[in-house]
Amino acid sequence: MENKKFRFPKDFIWGAATASYQIEGAWNEDGRGESIWDRFSHTPGKVQDGDTGDVACDHYHRWEDDLKIIKDLGLKAYRFSVAWPRILPSGSGSVNEAGLDFYNKLVDGLLKLDIEPYVTLYHWDLPQILQDKGGWTARATADAFVEYADIVSRVLGDRVKNWITLNEPWVSAFVGYEHGRHAPGHTSLAEAVAAAHHLLLAHGQAVPVLRRNSPNAHVGITLNLSPQYPASPSAADRAAATWVDGYINRWFLDPLVGRGYPHDMVKQIGNGMSFVQEGDLDTISTPLDFIGVNYYTRNIARSEKISEVENSPRAVFRGDEITEMDWEVFPEGLYKTLGRLYFDYDFPVIHITENGAAFVDQVNADGEVDDPARVSYIRRHLEQVHRAIEAGIPVKGYFAWSLMDNFEWGFGYSKRFGLVYVDYPTQTRILKSSAKWYRDVVQRNEIG
Repeated sequence: MENKKFRFPKDFIWGAATASYQIEGAWNEDGRGESIWDRFSHTPGKVQDGDTGDVACDHYHRWEDDLKIIKDLGLKAYRFSVAWPRILPSGSGSVNEAGLDFYNKLVDGLLKLDIEPYVTLYHWDLPQILQDKGGWTARATADAFVEYADIVSRVLGDRVKNWITLNEPWVSAFVGYEHGRHAPGHTSLAEAVAAAHHLLLAHGQAVPVLRRNSPNAHVGITLNLSPQYPASPSAADRAAATWVDGYINRWFLDPLVGRGYPHDMVKQIGNGMSFVQEGDLDTISTPLDFIGVNYYTRNIARSEKISEVENSPRAVFRGDEITEMDWEVFPEGLYKTLGRLYFDYDFPVIHITENGAAFVDQVNADGEVDDPARVSYIRRHLEQVHRAIEAGIPVKGYFAWSLMDNFEWGFGYSKRFGLVYVDYPTQTRILKSSAKWYRDVVQRNEIG
């Protein structure tokens, strides 16, 4: 029996994504300043195996070859991030022209190959000098971000038409300032809540600046979103799911569309919210051209107030298919998330700005990397994307995470998400079978 074919709209945007600190390397070259991830990764015990992003994929020196790979894959778009410390080594003030020149060349190189650049302004590499002054817990950091966004968009805005202000502000705020697993490695809920607000404020203040400097631009923000499933029909588990949904999803979605911060969450974790000033929420809810969603898995919420025995026999457990990140493979959650963004929040356009999986990848005797599990993962998620489009949800683009294996934050180089295998000692790039499969999908504009 022939597999069903899923054809995508003619104008569907096929891409792949990366982030500056994860691939660029050249951490102290050409005037680049220190970032919080430089400081964090150089702190013993913070990153697995003592890995750092000092060299990473050496993209800073190998970008022309990497653009050829993107072209070879037939991708229509490339999402990358700008390293704030490359542009403003001191966080604000004096501009590092060598840093701007790098991204100028990158954008020109993409356009020459007919690849549309999607620029993320902040993918977690805050200048360390700003962290020394309070980082995202300080309102002044939002002002510094607007200055940075203005500088970058004045230089690139004549050619870049798609801008993403922030990548996953929940991770920046809560994983960085409350959980301590990411830079700057703090463990304060109060700091995290303040950081989340100032990140959103920075976003809202930057949107009109980007539109002014980049005529006819499309401006959005990227959130990591995860649907919450109660572990059972019990009231306790349903309450747990509501809480986690508020903590990860609604805390950012609601203010972006003008609903303010969720009242139930403010009551539980708001700590007074004294940092919110008059007009802030109006600024944060500046209308967007699109929302970016990074989707990897769902969450099953279990209350600690009841025992697992009480859930039986209707308890919900994760499936047996688990990635190297210990994340459940759950494609249906992407469909649910896309539907919520459109039907509950009315975002006009949705881009899937990250989706992918880490598996154990090895080079075989023939010098190839066969990764059927990744092909299966992407295929099934794309089926859900197609299902969403058929339901009338305005999903316009899909960016695989990631173009290439890279520095996976606290996990160092131990997790591989790439379509392209990177042999770090030699910096050799090898197209995995998933890359070749994805190339075929892009060329045919369908899966099947």
